[in-house]
Amino acid sequence: MKVRTKVILFNPLVTKYKPRIPLSILQVAASIYGKYDFVLVDGNRESDPWSKLKNYLDTGEYAYFGCTVMPGPQLRQAIPFTKKIREEYPHIITIWGGYFASNQYKVSLDSGYVDYIVNGIGDLAFPALLDALENTQDLRRINNLIFIDKGTLVKTHKITSIDMDSLPVLPYHELEKFYPIQSYFGKTHLGRKTTLYHSSFGCPFTCSFCGIVPIFEARWKGSSAERLYQDVKYLKDTYGVDSVEFCDNNFFVSEKRVRTFCELIEQDRIQWWGEARIDTLDKFSDDTLALMSRAGCRMIFLGAETGNEDTLKAIDKGGTQNAAQMIRFAERLGRFNIIPEYSFVLGFPAETQQQVMAMIDDDIEFIKKVKQANPATEIIMYVYSPVLTEGSDLYEKVKASGFVFPQKLEDWLAQEWKGFDLRKNPLTPWLRASMVDKIRNFEVVLNARFPTAQDVKLSSFQRKAISVLSKLRYRTNFFHFPLELKLLQRFWLRYRQPETEGATML
Repeated sequence: MKVRTKVILFNPLVTKYKPRIPLSILQVAASIYGKYDFVLVDGNRESDPWSKLKNYLDTGEYAYFGCTVMPGPQLRQAIPFTKKIREEYPHIITIWGGYFASNQYKVSLDSGYVDYIVNGIGDLAFPALLDALENTQDLRRINNLIFIDKGTLVKTHKITSIDMDSLPVLPYHELEKFYPIQSYFGKTHLGRKTTLYHSSFGCPFTCSFCGIVPIFEARWKGSSAERLYQDVKYLKDTYGVDSVEFCDNNFFVSEKRVRTFCELIEQDRIQWWGEARIDTLDKFSDDTLALMSRAGCRMIFLGAETGNEDTLKAIDKGGTQNAAQMIRFAERLGRFNIIPEYSFVLGFPAETQQQVMAMIDDDIEFIKKVKQANPATEIIMYVYSPVLTEGSDLYEKVKASGFVFPQKLEDWLAQEWKGFDLRKNPLTPWLRASMVDKIRNFEVVLNARFPTAQDVKLSSFQRKAISVLSKLRYRTNFFHFPLELKLLQRFWLRYRQPETEGATML
């Protein structure tokens, strides 16, 4: 009988469009490279991913199934496939990691078919777990694990940062054995060959609506600018990459790191995008912002959240961010030819229905002020979805309203929860249908009046035409039932929303 020691690393389906490089399972693969044999299965690349998994499992060579699980679309493969593995291959040890698994660990483990959860950073925990299982060692001594032992839930000590420069480079050559790596690089608004890269863990703030706060507990650790540059330069020299989306939760925590990276990469003609906080980035000098622009920074995602300063305090936004600063900084960033991409969260809870609607109306007006200050500002809109941040005032208010998360793992597959963690289907008791309709209809008009720069398939004629057709609605605040714009966006423009599908990649 063959020895079962191999590992399957599975990336469930995220998008039906052009797939992005699966950094999550590639990061885990790096942690066990040279120690354990593994295969990579990308649900975004397989027409029938279950058959691919089954073919591997039927060989009898595999002992471990590792699955990254983010909220939203990935659950629709992660849950049924893991359950099926338990039913058909009960000897396989199932290990989940990712944002959903770490935040919803209880419902995951209670399912009976998820054996272990890597809680947060897995670069050390995953190989240590395999070593311990192979050698029958004490699992409680391994950091960042959650599991059930003899009916008792066990959460081991959690580390929230590690020296990223000490981590091995990602084994891109291993991914090439399973999928043509060039097929992961595509044309975006940044360049002809865009890829993803992750250079840090966490964020030093405690926003109570953010899902990474319970995982990293307001800590941040990034790789050095030198290591970051080496990795990006490798992607350019080896695969011809000309643009990068840095998917860090907060790429711009350290101005010194950003400056050094920009100085190193300025001559390489790499275009790039990253995420930041407005109050942090507003402290950067004009000299740094100018350097960033020269070094290829073209767009920055910034969490504006709301123009209501009382709400900013209620959601523990922290820092010094305020409404006047948001408007001023949108205009300031535009002077350096960097597009600000402001995200707003509408529909926070309030004491009365009238207050909730008033907050929505105020945020709509505030968004229009931001666009007036800098029309190039991209606007991303979400409807507030609760995050499991036990102890926060906001979450306690959410619980008091009667909101509850699914009590069984399979319940997350129900249609009503499908868009919950994409912040498109809130399921919150204080939001009425009329409120969600107002948000959605404004979003339709806004996106028509100002088509996103990230949709590279739109022609200049399409952009101008839809903008002109929506001008009167936008100017007069007539957002009700914009059917003509919805039809044009769906069938003529085939508009895609960056907040749920990422920037268009061809």
